[in-house]
Amino acid sequence: ALPGHEHCIFSNEAFDLKELPKAIMIEGGGYIAVEFANIFHGLGVDTTLVYRGKEILSRFDMDLRRMLHDTMEKKGIKILCHAVSEWVRKRPDGRLDALVTGGTVLTVDQVMLAIGRIPNTENMGLEGIGIEMTKTGAIQVDGYSRTNIDNIWAIGDVTHRVQLTPVAIHEAMCFVETAFKDNPTAPDHDTIATAVFSQPEIGTVGLSEDEAAKRFLDLEIYRATFRPMRHTLSGRDEKMLMKLVVDGASKRVLGAHILGPDAGEMAQLLGIPLKAGLTKDDFDRTMAVHPTAAEELVTMYKPTYRVRDGERV
Repeated sequence: ALPGHEHCIFSNEAFDLKELPKAIMIEGGGYIAVEFANIFHGLGVDTTLVYRGKEILSRFDMDLRRMLHDTMEKKGIKILCHAVSEWVRKRPDGRLDALVTGGTVLTVDQVMLAIGRIPNTENMGLEGIGIEMTKTGAIQVDGYSRTNIDNIWAIGDVTHRVQLTPVAIHEAMCFVETAFKDNPTAPDHDTIATAVFSQPEIGTVGLSEDEAAKRFLDLEIYRATFRPMRHTLSGRDEKMLMKLVVDGASKRVLGAHILGPDAGEMAQLLGIPLKAGLTKDDFDRTMAVHPTAAEELVTMYKPTYRVRDGERV
């Protein structure tokens, strides 16, 4: 455990703070850490994000990660990658000192730990009956949510799959079909739309460029960055990114990635054509709504670049 962790808070406790800290250090680089960094900064708090990885939001498309990182730093959020906190100590004045990798000591009013969640499976007696689990305590299940013990099933965050509320609901519906309606139905964890409610927002569905490059020999990448009209009028220096990852052979759209206003809303809608297996030609045949940011999704007619055998060409 982190020495001094008793002085830190987790995301749940952030809503019960008696007063707003003047400065906060948030450790982590996932959804929760990034979203709370934006929330606290938006409330006027001096915010530093500390993350052990090379870039925030490790499971997202790299273009989204880099652009959000740059935008957050331009707004004044300090981001330290390749860094972890080594200890946290309380000062006589009540503030906190946090030593991070490299010898830097950050003095803040609050430290939040957002380094991931693990299933709450301790003291349930699962080991005693032989339930197979991962090292982090997640219950191992097969494609139909069945454990290795007959008549014991597991769904939701307690398993080793995707920790999202809509996914858990979907798994529950499939369980009912399989266990009670004699209709074996495996949960479909492919092409899950998701969002990060940062500022600007991220919306994504399907494969990232790196993921697609591992599964497909020839990719077409369609990419556009631009300043949304609303920011042109307001004077804010904030750009939007839209990106489509397309299989060069079949023209099927494999992934859609957006950074900008209402990105989460767009990702939900884009989940439908991606789940249906529609192609880039289908997108191109769709009439644009002008003037909108989303029209870029159906007007990027030529690839920005291609990826063959994992190499950009």
